[in-house]
Amino acid sequence: MQRPNTAQLAYGSATVVLATVALLLLSRTTTTLGIAVVCAAGLLLGILVAVTMPVGARSVKTAGTPEPVGPAVPGNEEIRIPAARVGAGADTRIGS
Repeated sequence: MQRPNTAQLAYGSATVVLATVALLLLSRTTTTLGIAVVCAAGLLLGILVAVTMPVGARSVKTAGTPEPVGPAVPGNEEIRIPAARVGAGADTRIGS
């Protein structure tokens, strides 16, 4: 099973809270068993909402090596050398 995304967690949590509060207010129960049943029902409803929510599939871009444009010649790879970085005022220091 996939890990839930942010939207699934948000909608599931909101459903648990709102459904539990609504069921407690509508049922007007005051017993411990009744409150436990209402809380379990709200939790099950929240899990159902989070699991059945459609998952937006995004394509993942991977950093692959680009294919060469021309014919590949062994031993003729391009070597890149980074340019020297010059900081602000690096060349004006006294005594360097």
